[in-house]
Amino acid sequence: GALLALSKPSGLPILGRPGDLSLEALLPALRRRLGLAAELHVVKAPAREYSGLVLLSSCYHTTKRLQQFFTNARQRGQYPATYRAITVGVPAEVEGEICTGLCWQQQGDRAMVVPVPAPGRRSLARKDVKITLTQYRVLSAMGGCALLQLQPRTAFPEQLQVHLTLLLCPALGDHEHSSHVGRVLGVPFFLTPGTVPTRTQVLDEELLSRLGLSPRQLHHLPLHIHLQELVLP
Repeated sequence: GALLALSKPSGLPILGRPGDLSLEALLPALRRRLGLAAELHVVKAPAREYSGLVLLSSCYHTTKRLQQFFTNARQRGQYPATYRAITVGVPAEVEGEICTGLCWQQQGDRAMVVPVPAPGRRSLARKDVKITLTQYRVLSAMGGCALLQLQPRTAFPEQLQVHLTLLLCPALGDHEHSSHVGRVLGVPFFLTPGTVPTRTQVLDEELLSRLGLSPRQLHHLPLHIHLQELVLP
């Protein structure tokens, strides 16, 4: 009917300035190619850095009804979005959950999302910090990497990346938060944000060889977090 689903590559933003490449800028051409009479609207889409499912609608009322469903789903204990991620490192437990406070913090000339393990009541009341929760399950593991299923129970920018670093298994291609996982004699540990500069993800020579990449090409490696499934009412 009115719904259309497609798969978005990582790095493509949903919105953009006039003249910039974005999903919104591509919708008129997509509409013409499909011969649709009505305009296409974005119902649900992953963040710019993520790949995966984009849900579009050519019906205004369907768009609003589904957007309201996604907005209210968590209040009803429903979690309609499921992600997959490839991680550098394998979680100690096969399944579990990551729960922590998250907030925006200014570091130099840029703002970063950082974990707040024990937020105070005042910061929560002022909504400076939000308690966030992600459930995870290891689907497969090989060669020091893992394929994880992620189900966020809350919504916060970069939540999945930060939660994976707290699991000491940053997402492959995470050049924003992976520097917060250090290693001593091969044992990973968490580094407090602000104590180490953000840098291109560091991978060992064996993994680089398996990926067919040189160290100079690493900054081109996209973030391997993918919106795998959306459950509709």
